[in-house]
Amino acid sequence: MSRFHALTVTEVTADTRDAVVVTLRPGPGDEELFRFTQGQYLTFRRHFDDHEVRRCYSICAGADDGALKVGIKRVDGGAFSCWANEDLKAGDTVEAMPPLGSFFAPLEPEKAKFYAGFAGGSGITPILSILKTVLAREPDAQFTLVYANRQVSSIMFREELEDLKNRYLGRLQIIHILKSDAQDTELFSGRIDELKLEELFQALIDPQDIDQAFLCGPHGMMETVRRSLEIHGLAADRIKQELFKSDQPGRLPQRERSPAADPRAKEADLKLTHDGTTREIHMEAGETILEAAHRHDIDAPYSCCAGVCSTCRGRLLEGEVEMAANHALEDDEIRNGFILTCQSRPLTKRLVVTYDA
Repeated sequence: MSRFHALTVTEVTADTRDAVVVTLRPGPGDEELFRFTQGQYLTFRRHFDDHEVRRCYSICAGADDGALKVGIKRVDGGAFSCWANEDLKAGDTVEAMPPLGSFFAPLEPEKAKFYAGFAGGSGITPILSILKTVLAREPDAQFTLVYANRQVSSIMFREELEDLKNRYLGRLQIIHILKSDAQDTELFSGRIDELKLEELFQALIDPQDIDQAFLCGPHGMMETVRRSLEIHGLAADRIKQELFKSDQPGRLPQRERSPAADPRAKEADLKLTHDGTTREIHMEAGETILEAAHRHDIDAPYSCCAGVCSTCRGRLLEGEVEMAANHALEDDEIRNGFILTCQSRPLTKRLVVTYDA
């Protein structure tokens, strides 16, 4: 599950001043491993001065495009994103895990569904994959995209979005909200906040008509969108949300110590299954499942370590844990026992967890 595979870079294209689109080709025999579902992401690995850095980037291609592409926006001080924008070139090789993520909904070609996407900045990347796939595979579907940026020059995939709007005339509506650049209509200027959403819902989008909403962008903005949609009657199970990892902008990692044990922190015996192998290990007080796995040289999967990306997802079969943060798992996944192992610490003396579920 956590194995990395070599991908060849076939093209690096500048999209905006601080973002590139990277096209990748799996190695011989790995093509099926990298077949993706719209909305999924790739976890990359690279070493910088003996530091291993892992970063997740969403796939921006549609499922029928016949290509594997990711969009990478430069982050100030970001080791991987700066390298990708400045030095990565065609012919290079990168390491990545097969596609992961559940930011999608089942396709239903026989239905005429109405989708809404709300994106901020590079949050457009997985939503672009979703809308391209939905419009291609559901011939009667309609999609409205609300896309927030600071200015016109920062709009990722601007030309591609315009081409898609022309291709799917009458089925794809794109609403650009710009914070800095003035627009002809006040409705399309400013920030996406409760007032702006109220205006949009009154004029252009009826939330009660939405069959499925996809939200991806900065945490605060997307929480505002989610809350407004629910207030206007959209059921929570019709909203899919993917958040950015906001507390670590991509700089080289520093060694972190486990948090000091609180009164509930326990040592525990952990039975852990990964890649078909089961081991019994001992967890120290205050240690997460992921930390314990790595301390015992188990190559358990991870990327953000902030409860956002779900790369470290496992299933709890016995025992009880507390997750410090969860911005990745849906309610039904939690009900079915799934946990984020980078955030989970034991509340019982014995745990049974598998990464293979």
